Amino acid sequence: MDPKTAVGFLLPLAVGVAALGSGLGLGKAVGSAMEAMGRQPDAAGKIQTAMIIGAAFIEALTIYALVAVILIK
Repeated sequence: MDPKTAVGFLLPLAVGVAALGSGLGLGKAVGSAMEAMGRQPDAAGKIQTAMIIGAAFIEALTIYALVAVILIK
């Protein structure tokens, strides 16, 4: 297998792994936030704000992986 073929195969695979990791991280973060809001309804606003900021950072990492793949290719 020549290097161009290997890169063409591995770059989409890398984005898929990044998306999988992002999905798992988001699921854990949102699930934990929902559980925390259920335990402390008075703090739901602060918990939700922190969850949304954290979710944005998690999604940003996936977008960075996609942009890196596009720039390499």
